[in-house]
Amino acid sequence: MIDGNTKLIAHIGYPTHSFKAPLIYNPYFEEAGINAAVVPMGCHAEDYPSFLKLVFKLSNIHGALITMPHKIVTVGLLDEVSKSVAVAGACNAVRLAQDGRLMGDMFDGEGFVRGVLRRGRAIKGKSAIMVGAGGVGSAIAASMAQAGIAELAINDAHPPMMEELARRLRLHYPELQVTTEATDPAGYDIVVNATPLGMRDDDPLPFDVQRISPSAFVGEVVMKQKITPFLAQVRARGCEFQIGLDMLFEQIPAYLEFFGFPPTTSDHLRELAHTG
Repeated sequence: MIDGNTKLIAHIGYPTHSFKAPLIYNPYFEEAGINAAVVPMGCHAEDYPSFLKLVFKLSNIHGALITMPHKIVTVGLLDEVSKSVAVAGACNAVRLAQDGRLMGDMFDGEGFVRGVLRRGRAIKGKSAIMVGAGGVGSAIAASMAQAGIAELAINDAHPPMMEELARRLRLHYPELQVTTEATDPAGYDIVVNATPLGMRDDDPLPFDVQRISPSAFVGEVVMKQKITPFLAQVRARGCEFQIGLDMLFEQIPAYLEFFGFPPTTSDHLRELAHTG
């Protein structure tokens, strides 16, 4: 029940029809007796910089979840950001500090890493190859670096974006071996599709699956369908993998901690969620 004491968490992006966070957070808030609500707010890119500042003028605002297409521009609108944001160059969580400053963090990558670790797979000292250096790919790269990945190969259809991510990684994690323009997944411990490839059935595969070792762990970020064409082939090859929606569920406990709410588990969130 939303009332005058409800803490609002704005879920800002455009378009809003695919938003899944309210279907996960709000059932949890209700079950836990937390008087808070995630509210979808559609905002066009040209209006966003001024809108973000205004939404945090609300007396009952508690924080904001930021999604496409606003994650990158958010970085320059905040007073303080985490190391994950600095490396990723993108932000998907904003909260208001007691002194009125806007604080930002990035949890897309944290969700990915927590999913890998929860399956008993190691990241520290391992090697990974990833296609996609946009907001979500940069976040995953930042979190894998923080988790101790030893070697990270990245590729993207837009070389300047790829090279800029590599520069930030080398700056903040000088011990990390970073290579660019890598396309062959052979020999890597972790293989990640951080692109939209898989949103449509006729999309090309992000990697040559036959070059992926059956012992590799494969991650997907596309959430439109549980098993994308890429994951279907990966599964047939015998690889362990995680689906795109896993990343969403795994990052929400980290979000809750950031916003100062009681902790929970991704399994509990799955039990309560209305995502279908």
